[in-house]
Amino acid sequence: MDIPNLALATPELLLGVGAMVLLMVGVFIGDKSTRIVTGLSVALIVLAGIWLIWLPATGEAFHGAFVMDPFARLMKILVLIGSGVAIAMSVGFARLENFDRFEYPILVVLATLGMLLMVSANDLISLYLGLELQALSLYVVAAINRDSLRSTEAGLKYFVLGALSSGMLLYGASMVYGFTGHTGFDGIAAAMAGERSLGLVFGIVFVLAGIAFKISAVPFHMWTPDVYEGAPTPVTAFFAAAPKIAAMAMLIRVVQGAFEPASADWRQIITFLAIASMVLGAFAAIGQTNIKRLMAYSSIGHMGFALVGLAAGSEEGVSGVVLYMIIYMAMTLGTFACILAMRRTDGMVENISDLAGLSRTNPMMALVLTAFMFSLAGIPPLAGFWAKYFVFLAAIQAELYLLSVIGVIASVVGAFYYLRIVKLMWFDEPEQGFVGMASELKIILAITSVFTVFYVVIAGPMSSIATAAARTFFS
Repeated sequence: MDIPNLALATPELLLGVGAMVLLMVGVFIGDKSTRIVTGLSVALIVLAGIWLIWLPATGEAFHGAFVMDPFARLMKILVLIGSGVAIAMSVGFARLENFDRFEYPILVVLATLGMLLMVSANDLISLYLGLELQALSLYVVAAINRDSLRSTEAGLKYFVLGALSSGMLLYGASMVYGFTGHTGFDGIAAAMAGERSLGLVFGIVFVLAGIAFKISAVPFHMWTPDVYEGAPTPVTAFFAAAPKIAAMAMLIRVVQGAFEPASADWRQIITFLAIASMVLGAFAAIGQTNIKRLMAYSSIGHMGFALVGLAAGSEEGVSGVVLYMIIYMAMTLGTFACILAMRRTDGMVENISDLAGLSRTNPMMALVLTAFMFSLAGIPPLAGFWAKYFVFLAAIQAELYLLSVIGVIASVVGAFYYLRIVKLMWFDEPEQGFVGMASELKIILAITSVFTVFYVVIAGPMSSIATAAARTFFS
């Protein structure tokens, strides 16, 4: 194996070897090693991120199965940020909730390794291997709190439905291989340039269905509310950020790389997924009383909005999706930092009603959470508005007028349940106050809230970064 191959995959090798070493540290030292392993896991992720930023090399490795380009580099950095922040958010929670097991950060590192492989996959086999490494780690992480019936149930549901989606993806991949004779994305695209058979279209549908499950797009969303509610809150925060970005990056690479000649077919599928996700996310969240379930439906809706840009099938559309995922991750991690701070002397609370009167008991947290709610609703000039603006603009330029109109209506409906939380915090009689916030949550809240509120200041550079990543598929 030649050295250039290994150089392109250095971040992945770093995480893989590091995870094995940390596992040995945890096994030999025992549960007392949790703090050491957690710190080293974050350091490992930071080191991989620094290497990615300074790694000048681009190209293909392992006979074209692995690709490193500007798109892969940006999405990998986002995945690493999401994973690192998720581990950092869990420190205080783990200490107070009997959740401090050394396996958790190691599983997050292994899931992150799978996500990086998903982002760089340029072959159906490498794509599936990365996806399964990520999925198997996430199944365990969802059920890691063995003392909680809800956590065990969440892990089991995720495992059963995830296995079904993996089977659909594998079946679709086998059909694509059968009708094209290739597993590499370049070979598939070349074979598709000719006449396409009905069997190949079925293969595309099954592959997209398997990936749609990973981003919890309707109608493959059924696992999301139960897993979000049942899993420990730091795990839910992790699920809401990094895996969504990796799966969306994988979806973009599959449709713009392997299936690009069949754009007339896959754009119809993406349009359907976008409309269904936006509408269900907007209406199903209205009746929720648990804030984690509400964030699950919010996540479904936001994936629908992101898919609007992908349905356009243009450089502007892909750029809009990349920008959307950056902003979505910041808003979501900030919101979950607030949810993790919903702790009273007798333990964690998750009901939306527990936020009543927060402006009087904790005005700073109320102010920050209000900014996140307004941003998630898409109210200008906050970051969430610009995320939606660019994907809708791409859809309008692609003459997808009906999709844009439905998206705007869904956004208006969705604003109701975000504004209801704001109303509760500022106008209702106060409930019992929360205990002090952990220092790591304060740091995360400060960074994400400044990004969300003052996004307009850095909007130009962020758009340039997203456009450079999108140009990978259109140069």
